[in-house]
Amino acid sequence: MSATAAETLVPVFAALADETRWRVLSELGRGEASASALAARLPVTRQAIAKHLAVLADAGLVEPVRVGREVRYRPLGSRLDETARALDAVGAAWDRRLARIRDVAESL
Repeated sequence: MSATAAETLVPVFAALADETRWRVLSELGRGEASASALAARLPVTRQAIAKHLAVLADAGLVEPVRVGREVRYRPLGSRLDETARALDAVGAAWDRRLARIRDVAESL
């Protein structure tokens, strides 16, 4: 993993490593929602939801959208796609290494 990839991916993985943030992100996958709406759906206070949303926003996973007087959040699919592609690349590299090991083992 390059230094740039690590700089962009590590904050994403750190943000997703928290179960509550994962649940918040999953709820946002159903549609935009405010911190108050998320607090009504999850067993977490609105203040805690706001802190989790800030972490997700800092990691580039959600963005705030002002709708009238309300601030709603929506997930950013591009960041999730970028993360999935990086994980696919790691998996593909491991598959190639394992294939080479298998080839060497079978040639003995």
